[in-house]
Amino acid sequence: MHLWTILGIETSCDETAASVVRGAPLGPGQILSNVVFSQLEEHRPYGGVVPEIAARAHVELLDEIVVRALAEAGVPLGEIDAVAATAGPGLIGGVMVGLLTAKALALAAGKPLIAVNHLEGHGFSARLSDGVGFPYLLLLVSGGHCQLLGVEGPGRFKLYGTTIDDAAGEAFDKTAKLLGLPYPGGPRIEILAREGDPSRYILPRPMKGRTGADFSFSGLKTAVRQVTLAGPVDTADLAASFQAAVVDILRDRAKAAMMMFRRDFPGAETAAFVVAGGVAANGAIRAALAGLAAHEGFGFAVPPIPLCTDNAAMIAWAGIERAALNLFDPLDAPARARWPLYAAEVL
Repeated sequence: MHLWTILGIETSCDETAASVVRGAPLGPGQILSNVVFSQLEEHRPYGGVVPEIAARAHVELLDEIVVRALAEAGVPLGEIDAVAATAGPGLIGGVMVGLLTAKALALAAGKPLIAVNHLEGHGFSARLSDGVGFPYLLLLVSGGHCQLLGVEGPGRFKLYGTTIDDAAGEAFDKTAKLLGLPYPGGPRIEILAREGDPSRYILPRPMKGRTGADFSFSGLKTAVRQVTLAGPVDTADLAASFQAAVVDILRDRAKAAMMMFRRDFPGAETAAFVVAGGVAANGAIRAALAGLAAHEGFGFAVPPIPLCTDNAAMIAWAGIERAALNLFDPLDAPARARWPLYAAEVL
């Protein structure tokens, strides 16, 4: 079995990251280095990510971060097997910085390029950390995405449900802003919720019980806004009530997707339910979905918290998955602001 050593680059939003990972499908892989620079302080005054500031920071930081990742791994550029970089989806300025850097490195070193879908990186992160086998059911839940998919391999996804408006992470951040919490708000809501009463405020659970496995969070966010406009609120209780609503929605929609997955993969009795993306770092959500998986007869896997948020190790690993299938890309591979993970077929 050939072990691939791949340099990964991630610049899709406000993390500038590079990593060297060694391994082969199905994993686990060996993370030789994983350097991440978060731009939180640069964006905090604006209450969110400013694309122009993010792109400029990537330009200023990325070369040094790549050098550091190679040095920490103890692997010279000439000894890597390929260069993998996020080619989308994401903030197009940032994506272009990382992808162009990867193209230059690949050309200079005479190595192949792998243009990685950022969401595929998240989706395969549990194979990197836990060696989860195909097929599995994936809940990809982050600031910009909320999807339930059956995962069969690189480029092979069945979509069971997606958000029809806001993503879960976006709802966390917008709710935090309504509560007057500083950016980034999602982790602060989780901390506050531990002290609050989740039954204090009655909030809706949009789409719960509906046919299919689609999500909606806009109505929940609006309900929180109405509560805050009605008068003084107990911030901890409202945070706990909001988080409880999100947990209920995710659990209900995931249960519906589990039925669809069983229909499509009747032979996968021991399949895993994987939760990935930044919101997967939320402890209450992890615990609730672990309980659901156990009840429904699924294994459960969630990457370590550093692999839930944006990082380059998951990009390098997605590169390993693709390299093993000889899925390399030309040097004119485009950067994409939008890049659906699934094919046109929607189940």
